[in-house]
Amino acid sequence: MSTSEMSRPPNAATAGTGYPATPDAGARLSKEPPEDTGPVAPPANDGGRSAESSGDVETIRPAHERRRRQVPRPLRRASGPVGALLLWWLLSATGVLSPDTLASPVRVFHKGWDLAADGQLGSAIRVSTQRVIEGFLIGAVAGTALALLAGLFRLGEDLIDSTVGMLRALPWVGLIPLFIVWFGIDEKPKIALVVIAVTFPLYFNIYAGIRGVDPQLVEAGTVLGLNRWGQIRHIVLPGALPGALVGLRYALGSAWLALVFAEQINASNGIGYLMNNAEQFFQTDVIVVCLVVYAVLGLVSDLIVRLCTKYLLSWRASFDGA
Repeated sequence: MSTSEMSRPPNAATAGTGYPATPDAGARLSKEPPEDTGPVAPPANDGGRSAESSGDVETIRPAHERRRRQVPRPLRRASGPVGALLLWWLLSATGVLSPDTLASPVRVFHKGWDLAADGQLGSAIRVSTQRVIEGFLIGAVAGTALALLAGLFRLGEDLIDSTVGMLRALPWVGLIPLFIVWFGIDEKPKIALVVIAVTFPLYFNIYAGIRGVDPQLVEAGTVLGLNRWGQIRHIVLPGALPGALVGLRYALGSAWLALVFAEQINASNGIGYLMNNAEQFFQTDVIVVCLVVYAVLGLVSDLIVRLCTKYLLSWRASFDGA
């Protein structure tokens, strides 16, 4: 820097130098403060955050804390069934629904209590649950094995996928006469029908989950030195787990649905047996009791899968709804 530049005053702007003129320190110090326009309004809340200010301190609260002040989710989830129950009771009390068409909730409750007291309902639930468990275990093993073979190997896909897709198009309820011919009229056709109902949902969801794994993750595993089994264990199977759990929920629902038809086959015990006897004597209260039991058992099964899903997929961030 030249001597002339060093001696230039800080507020002197020389033409042609390209340096802007700057106010000197005295001018800055003598500048009066801005006029007081009153308190400054806090910033408006943007979606998902709530603000509370106390003096000069402003607290930003996340959206999930604000949602806690609303009605609890269990109460909201129960509002639908409770509302339907109240509507049912109101229609029965006013005579819109006759007892021959549909028994009142009070009558259904008393009939369910009587069936539970004499042991018929408990025995029927135990037998039906045993059939579902046996059929579900066999179907789960078959569906999972077929999905792994078809999803992990191209040869398995060529041999299995088209065949399973063809069998899936068959109405499994229409297989009941064939199962009676093959297995007789004892427990085997009932369990076989549950097996068919469980196998297909598990197969298609697990197969889709395996084939939906990001290929870049597989490539990254190869770069890191994972062999074929390492890629399957650490990349493919964890990536297919969400789809498998969705298939599990569908499979359990289909198992209870298939049991309704399966227990029409010369059953001597079970929930379907109670329904058949009630149908012959036009006992709508017993029929509704059996339907409620089916619904509750299916709901409990779905709840168990939801808890397993929450535990097994705790590593995965997911959208919980707004």
